[in-house]
Amino acid sequence: MANKVSNKNLHSAKSQKKDEFYTQLSDIEKELKHYKGHFKNKVVFCNCDDPRVSNFFRYFSLNFEKLGLKRIIATCYKNQNLDIFSPNTSEKALCLEYDGGDISNPEERIRTLDGDGDFRSQECIELLKESDIVVTNPPFSLFREYVTQLTKYDKKFLIIGNVNAISYKEIFKLIKDNMLWLGASIHSGDREFGVPNDYPLNAASFRVDDNGNKFIRVKGVRWFTNLDYKERHEELILYKKYSSDEYPKYDNYEAINIDKSKEVPLDYDGVMGVPITFLDKYNPEQFKIIGSDYEVKEGLLPEIVNPNWTGKIDRGYINGNRMYARLLIKKIK
Repeated sequence: MANKVSNKNLHSAKSQKKDEFYTQLSDIEKELKHYKGHFKNKVVFCNCDDPRVSNFFRYFSLNFEKLGLKRIIATCYKNQNLDIFSPNTSEKALCLEYDGGDISNPEERIRTLDGDGDFRSQECIELLKESDIVVTNPPFSLFREYVTQLTKYDKKFLIIGNVNAISYKEIFKLIKDNMLWLGASIHSGDREFGVPNDYPLNAASFRVDDNGNKFIRVKGVRWFTNLDYKERHEELILYKKYSSDEYPKYDNYEAINIDKSKEVPLDYDGVMGVPITFLDKYNPEQFKIIGSDYEVKEGLLPEIVNPNWTGKIDRGYINGNRMYARLLIKKIK
């Protein structure tokens, strides 16, 4: 192998290392309980998961018969540094396919991949084609590309990402078209993830357990999915009545401003600007997503812009003050 490594590859390796967050089993259990009916006779692919340490693989192997699974596939990128989690850390990309039976020693079933185990590699794409549902914690820095691949191959998925991904145009389009939505169990706060032994502990909150394993708390994480669940269709109870004093119009949008999701008025049928966190309460039978600040800025929603506005169109303004990011919604009558 040549000693020269391109800057692009160095940057990629650095990003991979920063993206090595190992999801806690308790967080997986809290979310997966909402989707049990989706997994019967299905092949589940965990394509960002070392099967020796992955709590995703652990969850599905422990619940294999209960869920009625057909098979589990787990693959990992070759450069993962997992020495504190496993004494058998390998420089090779790994794959484990499990279709039931004794799993007391999973390493007996592991094989090495020919490539680097990157989810974009042809080897992993072929495994993706064989799969029905993808469940994992993909690299946050590659989230756009990861979701694009899942939609290209028309896969069902349940994955973890940063809440900021909602604002990505590729992700928001899927949300707007009711092809992707937020999961059931995480609505706010932060979550704890395991990290490699040499991961720098410069996060606001971290800990090291009695075995020397490192953990950090990451803010603003969410589950993203296209698997339906019952709670998603519960109506948001509306109790407030509209008044122009309490619900001012934007200077530049033909819409009223709402600061909290629970304050959506029950008797207003026009366009409303709501916080991004409204998506935690979004019921597609009760509301329609018209667009976002970004789409207004890009000229995609000319009907929303106040024709008398001559200032900057980047977000909604009230009395000249720039507001926080908003979704634009309407009630479905």
